[in-house]
Amino acid sequence: MPASALLIFLICSLVMVGAGMLVSHMLAPKSKNIQKEEPYECGVPTQGSAWIQFRVGYYLFAIIFLIFDVETVFIVPWAVAFTEMGLAAFIEILIFLGVLGLGLIYAWKKGALKWE
Repeated sequence: MPASALLIFLICSLVMVGAGMLVSHMLAPKSKNIQKEEPYECGVPTQGSAWIQFRVGYYLFAIIFLIFDVETVFIVPWAVAFTEMGLAAFIEILIFLGVLGLGLIYAWKKGALKWE
């Protein structure tokens, strides 16, 4: 794809997103009151501070999930085109899976997968 086509695509996409946001801002109904400024809590008034700390286990679990989600994004196209790529691509995906496997073993040994 030539650089000019990419530039045109980028400009058009920015203009369309900006126009959509502008039209939405102009046409949306506006209503200001004190209840609209409160955080949504399922209809129950908030109690205490909204600034609470979450355990680090939630973040570790989310990062591990993200790693294996990204793995799927790489493996599915590889599997679709497997027959056309040859032995080099097969060795590369084995290395990729090996690195991910080592990461999973490391997380397991460190106790990142324990939900307490």
